[in-house]
Amino acid sequence: MTVERRIRLIAGSFVIGSLVLAYLRGPSWLLFTLFVGLNLFQSALTGFCPMETLLRRRRRWRAQ
Repeated sequence: MTVERRIRLIAGSFVIGSLVLAYLRGPSWLLFTLFVGLNLFQSALTGFCPMETLLRRRRRWRAQ
């Protein structure tokens, strides 16, 4: 699986998870959904994605 596909999978899981938590625990969890959305937006504009950096570093750690 490519890094880009993993990022999409993680972002989608975060959004779904935070929506479930907002429904079950309270609307303050929607702030996490907002954070994920803003991060995706800035990533599209700038090309910098913190999750991509983490995944690439993790791959290097596993290779050593």
